[in-house]
This record gives sequence, structure tokens and C-alpha cells, in this order.
Amino acid sequence: MIEKGKSRPGPQSGAKPRARSRRDFVKSAVAGSALAAGLPSALSGEAGRGVRRMLSREPIRARQVAPSDRVGLAVIGAGGMGMADVDTALRIPGVELVAACDIFDGRLDAARERHGDIFTTRDYREVLARDDIDAVIVGTPDHWHQPISIEALRAGKAVYCEKPMVHDIAEGHELIRAQEESGRVFQVGSQGMSSLGNEKARELYEEGAIGELNYAEGFWARNDPIGAWQYPIPPDASEETVDWERFLGPAPDRPYDPLRVFRWRNYRDYGTGVAGDLFVHLFSSLHFVVNSRGPTRIQAAGGLRYWKDGREVPDVLLGVFDYPATDAHPGFNLSLRVNFVDGTSGSTFLRLVGSEGAMDVTWTDVVLRKNVAVDPMDAFSQEKMAEAAAGEGGLPARVRMLPPAEARYEVERGYRGAHVDHFFNFFQAIRGGPPVIEDAVFGLRAAAPALACNLSYFEDRIVRWDPDAMRLA
Repeated sequence: MIEKGKSRPGPQSGAKPRARSRRDFVKSAVAGSALAAGLPSALSGEAGRGVRRMLSREPIRARQVAPSDRVGLAVIGAGGMGMADVDTALRIPGVELVAACDIFDGRLDAARERHGDIFTTRDYREVLARDDIDAVIVGTPDHWHQPISIEALRAGKAVYCEKPMVHDIAEGHELIRAQEESGRVFQVGSQGMSSLGNEKARELYEEGAIGELNYAEGFWARNDPIGAWQYPIPPDASEETVDWERFLGPAPDRPYDPLRVFRWRNYRDYGTGVAGDLFVHLFSSLHFVVNSRGPTRIQAAGGLRYWKDGREVPDVLLGVFDYPATDAHPGFNLSLRVNFVDGTSGSTFLRLVGSEGAMDVTWTDVVLRKNVAVDPMDAFSQEKMAEAAAGEGGLPARVRMLPPAEARYEVERGYRGAHVDHFFNFFQAIRGGPPVIEDAVFGLRAAAPALACNLSYFEDRIVRWDPDAMRLA
């Protein structure tokens, strides 16, 4: 198993990204183009004409891994996301699943059927006590993220914690201290943060491709039962097969309810609503791309419009945020929206609008549109407007509006995805490679403004946040 040496501390939010030796971001599909440097006006072209470039990353090749470099992995919370994380983690060479923990026997049975002779238990402390485990995935409901992560770090394990990092903003600093004191690797599981799309967007932003940022927006849209957390209830779920008391943990005591176990995201005692589930992805990407620590003013509105199934959280949520001026940007506004009603608008995107252009960013592509200077023959230029107003012949005969210059960056066929990239970064850090970016400090700066949306919504107030001290103001 991997030697339990201390990892290098991860960067604070706002640090420069790690070296790009593994990356070959752009392979031009249009010979001789210099679009990334600023979309020169010669490329503005005709309407609908743009430049397309491919994003690529050196593939993670299957290779022999020395026994001393192998990583023993356990999953705590073997539900849908936890086991999806396991499947992705096992695509990284040298990673071996050793144990699985869950409060539902059916999931433990499924883990053994899928992964063979692994250790299984209802009690996560039995996992943390094992010497053959180097790293754990915390895929539990949100209210267990912080306590289990802290115990795992103190037990000498590296931790991959699903987002959001905390269930309550006040939990963040203790987890940060636990990471710092343990010296172990801790990474939050907002996997899109490590995507080629985000990395290319950051590169373009730092080159000044859109000028000074003044506005950003993002959204998620879903309209299906699973996307709206209407997860199926296993037919064999009962008080005998579910450890209800262990599920509740620090949450308030109440009678057994299978809906709360298997659809926990709908309840405030265990989940963090659409803000904690989805806004946090957008905050993570935005903060990485534009090198930001977070907003200072947060306001939210929304409601329960469609999924009136007994849930306690809104299915439509809108957030508005003020970001202060920093060395990286002059200050900007952000709007985020999530809804589980609209099934027609696609799934997700992040848009950055600057003084010289805009970018639409997803995990697999970036569309850059540059503002174009007014054509000399354009009737709307100041000189021509004055000339037209003074003359008798009306507007000039030759007038036209130029379209924005556009470049589209797309991942190459065969790209294994942001989820694989995120786990690759995690295991490389465990093996002494570059530190992860989405550490506990970064994780709190992404989670806190998302959870502050819940405060604003449920308490009907504006929330003030200090992104430097990472405390409610």
C-alpha cells in the first residue's frame, strides 16, 4: 500500500493552477489560426462562420504500478453517487477497492456482488480502523460529510468528499483544521472543476479573451423523477435491513421513514437542497476559472412549484450575488438558477460576460464570442450617423452589421471525462504529485455561498459573507 507520508498542502482559492505538463489543450482544426490570442478581426468572417478547436488531454494509460504505490480505497456511503465514484476511481491504475460501508444491507450485498471479496460493514469506524485502507470516498448524505471526513483525516486517510463539503457553513473551519493538522490529501467531489472545459476557460480568461469580467450566470434544468430526487425505494428496505439510528447520526430523532433514507436530498435535516447539490458545482467552476474567493452579498428567491411530494426544499431557486473587486477582476455580478420544472433548456452551463466578449462554458466545451468593432461602412457608427443626419441622400447605400467572432473549443473523441480527471488528480496528490486544487479551503468557499442561498430563501433576507475570513458577516 502507499506510504502514509504527508501530502503537500493544497493551494488556497485564488492560487495559480498546477503545471500543465499533462495537458495539450488545443489542437487546431483550422490551420494557421491564432484565435486564442484574441480573435483578430480578420476572423470575424461571415455570419455563422467561426473557428473550431479541439481540447485534448494525454490519456491515462494502463500501466504497471509498483505494490508500494498501490492505493487501498474504501467507500463510505455505497449509494448511487458513492458507487459511481468507486467505478470512476477504479479506472485509475493502481487503485484497489478494499471495503464498503453503508447503513442499508442491500447496498452492501450489491457491492460484494460487483466487487468480490471486500470487507463490508454498517459502521464507518470499522473502515477507518483498517491499515489496508489509504483513502476513503465519503458518499453519504450531506449531514455526515463533515464528521466522517474529520474522523477519516485524523485516522490518517486521504479523503474524497462528495459536495457540498459541509451541511452547515459553521462546520467548515473545523474540517479545514483537520486537513491542515493531518497533512492528508482532502478533495471535494465537484468533479467538473477538473474538466478540460474549465481549464480552457481559465486559460482564455487569463489571456484577456473577454476583457474585464462584469457579469456571470449559470443554470441547471431538470424535469425527470431521478433528476428531481424521486429515487426508487428498494422493496427489501425495512427497519431490519436499514440501520435507521446510524443514518440519523447528528440529525434530530424521529421514527423510521424510508423516504428520508432513500430520498434524503428532499429533507433539510440531511440534504442542502438544489443550492447544495447543484449551485456548488457552478461556484466551484466559476471560482476556478476567474480566480475568485467568492461573493460578499447573497440573495435568493424561489419556490416549490412542481414536485409537491412532501419535500421540504424548493424545486425552483434563483440566486443573485455581488463579487468584490480583486487583482483578478474589477468586481462583477452573478446570477444562478436551478429548476426541476423545465425539461427543454438543456442541463447546465456557465456564462462569463466581459467588456470584450463572452464565454459559454461546460465541462466538455467552451464557446468564445468576441465583440466586433463597428464596420467603417456601418450606418450605426458615430461618423456615419452624423453624415447621414447632415446629408440629403439618407443613409449610405452600403450598410451591414457584423456578427461576433466565434470560436468553439470541444473535447476530442475518447476524452474520458471530468470525473476521471478529478480522481486522477486526487490519486496523484496521494502519491506525492501536485496538490489538489479543490481542498477544504476551496471547498468551503464554494459551499458557503450555496448554503447561504438557503439561509436567504428560508429566512427571507440578504446574507453577507466574508470570502477572505470565510465567515458570515
